[in-house]
Order: sequence, then C-alpha cells, then structure tokens
Amino acid sequence: MKRMLSGIKPTGQLTLGNYIGAIKQFIEYQDEYELYIFIADLHALTLPIDPKELRKNTKDLISVYLACGLDPEKVVLFKQSDVHEHAELGYIMACNSYMGELSRMTQYKDKTAKMTTNDSIPTGIFIYPTLMAADILLYDADYIPVGIDQKQHVELTRDLAIRFNNHYSETFVVPEPITPKMGAKINSLSNPEKKMSKSESEKGTIYLLEDLNITRKKIMSAVTDCDNEVIYDPEKKPGISNLLTILSVLTNTSIDSLVSEYQHAGYGTFKKVVADVVCEKLGKLQQKVKDIQSGSLIDQILETGAQKATYTARKKLSKVYRKVGLK
Repeated sequence: MKRMLSGIKPTGQLTLGNYIGAIKQFIEYQDEYELYIFIADLHALTLPIDPKELRKNTKDLISVYLACGLDPEKVVLFKQSDVHEHAELGYIMACNSYMGELSRMTQYKDKTAKMTTNDSIPTGIFIYPTLMAADILLYDADYIPVGIDQKQHVELTRDLAIRFNNHYSETFVVPEPITPKMGAKINSLSNPEKKMSKSESEKGTIYLLEDLNITRKKIMSAVTDCDNEVIYDPEKKPGISNLLTILSVLTNTSIDSLVSEYQHAGYGTFKKVVADVVCEKLGKLQQKVKDIQSGSLIDQILETGAQKATYTARKKLSKVYRKVGLK
C-alpha cells in the first residue's frame, strides 16, 4: 500500500474550505493509502501566536479530524512537536537548500511585497518550507494531497530529496502531489475571486465550529452577480460557481445535475438550499466535536500516534545521520 502524508497548521479556526479541500479528502484516502496525518504545531510558531490559542486550536483540530471520520485504527494521527525528528531533519534540509529557492516561495514573497519600512519578517517564514520538506521526507511518503496553491512546496521537497539522494546516495522517496479534482479550492463568499481561508474576511469565511445562524447569514449574503441564473462559470460568475462547488461536494452531486435542477430557481432559493445543506452538515459535526472533547480520547490517540510516527521517523533520521557523517 502506498503511503500518503499531510497536515494542517493549528492557526485560526478551521473553515469549510479546510474541510472540503483537505479533511474530506483524508477520509476518502484512509482506505486507499497508509495515511499519516499530523497537526503542524511547529509551523504555527512561524508568526506570533498566544499559547492558549495554540492549545485550543490544536484540540479543536484533532477533534474535527475525528468527528469527520478519521479512524485512528487506519490513520497515524499525531502532533508534529511530539516527534522531535521533524525539527532535526528540518535543520539538515535547511543546510541543503539555497536562499534563492526559499526566497521564491509564495508566502515569503507575499510577506515581503506587503512590507513597510518598519516591518520585520520572522526567519521562520523564510525557512518553514525546509521544515515542511522534512515533515514529508521523514516518512517516505509517496503522495502529498495539496491544494492548487500548495504544489510549490511539494516541488521544493522533491528538489531537496533529489539533491540529497544525488549527493549522499539513495535516501528519500521523491513524493508526488495529488490535487483533488473537485473542491480543491473553495473561495470566499464575500470575495469569490479569493480563496476561503483563516486569514480572509470573516464575512466571507465559514468556520466549522461557528454559530449556525451566522453561517446561514453568510451564505444568504454571499456575493453573486445580477442575472439571477444558476450557471457554473468560474470566470464570469465566480460567486454562484463557488456555491455550486460547495453544494456539489457536500451532496456528492455533479455540478451539471445541480445546474439542471436550479438554473431558473433564482439566487435566493438556491442560496437557501446551500445554507440548509451546510448548516445540517456543520450541526452534526459540532455535536460530535463536543462529545469527543468531553472525554480523554484525544490524549490517547495522540500518544499512540506519536509512538507510531516516532518509530518510522527515527529510522529515517538515523539513516540520514549516517549519510551526512553525524553517525
């Protein structure tokens, strides 16, 4: 069975975009691959974050994973910081990378483009891609599920793996990115030409654990166009196309079928249908999260996951240490 690995950074609240673009895919992949899923809490430190917020976000993230259907009997679920091999290999990968290629990474370029004369960029923003490469290479992952805008990181990981293999002999598996065919990128409700994200406007972002009345209001207020016809055209009608994508993924119904059913229903009617489906889904999810957080299941799963992940990571790091001369 091929191995797949991915993780989500516990910064901000999880969004519907996170669910559709990542978590929902993990549920499907857990029966097809040997799946490693980690909470990327070390990556959360690249920018200042309150410790209490980080702990809460981590707990919520793990709870959502489990509530959505990740099975700890099938998936190795763990915290990145519980496996110290990530940080150690991250340093070695940093030593094998070049400043030029790191400066071309999207997040760093975005930060520098927005800088003023009084701004300073934390070093973690510059070097986090090498830690991300270590996250992947530690586990000989064959495939990495990524959003459309994340392929760059896997490409860097591939370059570093090939570079290391060529210099020190065959050591790492060179991973391949996998982008979901549908729902890979869910856009903001208030600005449908931008990706829905934790940092996007709250009005345009649906949070998985928010009050459902707020969720419904956001969907009913979603930005669309003026012709009132439900047609899928991401370029000319990004708002209604975004809602069609959300409904399609959550109901497992093709967009063509939805267009046939709702094309002449009007935007108000269609938005209500989307709101009903989303709120029903999130309501069930939120109840499961409450049940999970009321017990001790999280600690048990993370402890077991860390043990399994450490066993695999330690073997790989020991091999790397021998290759570079540290052993």
